[in-house]
Amino acid sequence: MIAKSLKGRSAAMDPGIWSKLPPELLELILSFLPLKTLLNLRSTCKHFKSLVFSPSFISKYSSASLFSSFFLLSHPQCYSNFPLYDTTRGAWRKLALPLSFLPPSAAQFNLLSSCNGLFCFSLPNSSSFLVCNLLAKSSRPIQFPFFPFAFEMLTLVSTPHGYKIFLLCSKFSSNYAFVYDSKVHSWRQFDGFQPLLADNFHQEGASFNGSLYFATPEPFSVVCFNLENGKWDNLDTEMPRELTFVRLVSNTDEGKLYMVGGIGRNGISRSMKLWEMGDGGNWVEVERLPELMCRKFMSVCYHNYEHVYCFWHQDMICVCCHTWPEILYCKVSRRTWHWIPKCPSIPDKWSCGFRWFSFVPDLYTLA
Repeated sequence: MIAKSLKGRSAAMDPGIWSKLPPELLELILSFLPLKTLLNLRSTCKHFKSLVFSPSFISKYSSASLFSSFFLLSHPQCYSNFPLYDTTRGAWRKLALPLSFLPPSAAQFNLLSSCNGLFCFSLPNSSSFLVCNLLAKSSRPIQFPFFPFAFEMLTLVSTPHGYKIFLLCSKFSSNYAFVYDSKVHSWRQFDGFQPLLADNFHQEGASFNGSLYFATPEPFSVVCFNLENGKWDNLDTEMPRELTFVRLVSNTDEGKLYMVGGIGRNGISRSMKLWEMGDGGNWVEVERLPELMCRKFMSVCYHNYEHVYCFWHQDMICVCCHTWPEILYCKVSRRTWHWIPKCPSIPDKWSCGFRWFSFVPDLYTLA
C-alpha cells in the first residue's frame, strides 16, 4: 500500500530529508496509518517492529485510530469461520480462525468467552484451553488443572496485569471454583458455591469491583466471588418482585452493574426490565422493554429462560437466546431497544446453538 502511494514520487522522498525527520513526528505520521498497513510494517525493519509496541506510540495510535467493534457468532456449524456484525458500520463480515493458532491434535474447539480483544477456546482433545489475540496473532495454551475435567460457567476477565479465567468444576460430588492467573501462569482452587449457582450455563459472571457476580435460581438472589481471595459472599439487597428470570451484566469501564429480568407470574413473563445497582446497594429501574418487542422475545425463547443470556458491548446490553439467531440490545446512553437482524449467510435450518460474543479488537492485549 505504501509502495503504491509513493509510486512516481521518488524525487520528493529524498532519504536525506526523511532520515532527519524527528522521531516524534514520524510516530505521529505512522499513527494515522490503517491497522492492516501498520501490522505489515512490523516485518520491514527492526525499528518499526519495536516502534509499534513502544509506550509512546501505543498512546498515539490508540487516540488516533477508530477501531470497529463486532458481535461475533459461534455456532456448531460455523467450524472455523465466524460471522461478524460490524456495529460501527452496520454490516456483516466473516472471521476465519487461522489454523496456525491450533495445536495439531485440536480436532475440536469451542469458543467459550471473550474479553478485551481476547478469546478463550476449549480444546477437548488436547485437555487444554487456548487464549488468543487474533489481531496481534498471539496465543497461549493453558492445560486443564487435571483430567478428566468437567467445568461450567467459564468467564474470561481482564485485569490490570493480564487476565484471569474463572470456572466451576464438580469433582468427587463437591463443587469447586478454579481461577487461572496469566500473571503467574497457574491455577488456584477454591471452594465452590452451594447450591448450584444457576440453571443457565450460557451466562458468564459479571465482573464488578474485583469480583464476579452471579444470580442464583429461585428464590432469586445475587452472590459474588472475589477473584483475589476466592471468598463467596451474598449481596444484601432486595430483589424486585415477581421475577421470572434474572441475568447480570457489567460495564467494567465505568464500574456499573446491571440486572436484566422478566416480570410475571407462574414462570410466564409479561414484561422485561433493566435495573442498575445504585450507590446504596439497591436496584434502580432504568428501562422497560417495549411491549411489542417483549412479545417477540418471549415467543422466541418460549418462556424457557435457561436459553437466555446477556453480555455487555460498547454501551449496549445484549440479550440473546441460544435458540434464536438475532440479538436484542439496549443502547444504555439513549435508553432505546433494537434488534440486530439475522445474518444472511445463516441457513434457516439452524435452530439452536447460537452463542454471541463481544469482540473489540485490541492490538496490545497480550495472550
